[in-house]
Amino acid sequence: MELKEFDEIRPYEPAEMKQAFEDLLNDRQFSLMLKGFAPWLPKGLRNGLLRLAFTGVKTPLDFQKRFMKPVVRYIISKHTDGCSFEDKSLPTDKTLRYTFLSNHRDIVLDSAFLDVMLVDHGYPTTVEIGIGDNLLIYPWIKRLVRMNKAFTVRRGLTAHEMMRSSQLMSSYIHYAVTQKHENIWIAQREGRAKDSSDHTQDSVLKMLAMGGEGNPADKLRDLNIVPLTISYEFDPCDYLKAQEFQQKRDNPSFKKSKQDDLDNMKTGILGYKGRVHYQCAQPIDAWIDELADRPKNEFFSELSQRIDRELHRNYRLYPCNYIAYDLLEHSKQEGKYTQADIDRFEQYLQGQLAKINIPNKDEAFLRERMLTMYANPVRNHLAAV
Repeated sequence: MELKEFDEIRPYEPAEMKQAFEDLLNDRQFSLMLKGFAPWLPKGLRNGLLRLAFTGVKTPLDFQKRFMKPVVRYIISKHTDGCSFEDKSLPTDKTLRYTFLSNHRDIVLDSAFLDVMLVDHGYPTTVEIGIGDNLLIYPWIKRLVRMNKAFTVRRGLTAHEMMRSSQLMSSYIHYAVTQKHENIWIAQREGRAKDSSDHTQDSVLKMLAMGGEGNPADKLRDLNIVPLTISYEFDPCDYLKAQEFQQKRDNPSFKKSKQDDLDNMKTGILGYKGRVHYQCAQPIDAWIDELADRPKNEFFSELSQRIDRELHRNYRLYPCNYIAYDLLEHSKQEGKYTQADIDRFEQYLQGQLAKINIPNKDEAFLRERMLTMYANPVRNHLAAV
């Protein structure tokens, strides 16, 4: 396939970057957003400084390094207690390209942190990511994410539209890895796991296997898939997820608004995350042939389970995870935490619960939901090892 066949979903190409940047500066809503950051700076001077900063930017990777990397570094320094990356299970040849298939903790930062970690560890490029069009609520957001190596995932489609969209996206991912020599980051499921129990959807793997040639194992082997485990010590959106659990319990037809999505994005970016760790498993190419002769549905089901074992095995567990597990299971994990850790976690929970402001607030239910979010990684890890 050729690049033009992916025009409706792909990121910008180098030749399109300059015009996209000008369109961004001329977008009224983008200007208002920038004004919020520097209200004392006249628009002309603001745009002039941005144009100066854009000098020499030729590609989306240049744009990421010039504009996005400093922003993400600032978020790591201000809103985490450090972000670490472990790639010892990957081949030493850093020119290889991968499809990182990971659990999903944060709408924006999962891939943004990964980009910085890859650059810091000597990889020549970052990742292209799929982002749901439900989040692209303004033209400037769509423009900005396309400059930032994002391709569009269409949501809310009919079954027929979904089939075409999945085929197009799969073909694009194969094209990006094998022809453009880009890395890909994709979540193991649509949306974040609200209870932090991470499980790969067969449908994601089936979508990835729509593109390419040969049997499903051959098609997936083309993508060099790496199960990637992301572990946050604290999830700044935990109280929003707990709140949503109660809203859905009390009103089964409850649906999040676009503003709710934006609130989740903002809270995820600016909230405290504690320690953050990224752990790469061995690429699935090392063992996928063991499953290749299975009937198709069985193949995808077993593949999902095997990927989940890799992801769960590689969780980095923190004192708060073990404390939550013990509180729910009435157990005691020896040597995993101190009384000071317990006091800190209890104080954290109370602070997060206090942020929830909904009718008929059910404190006991909300607390149990939040404890479950922190306990589930322990449950999954113990089952995997």
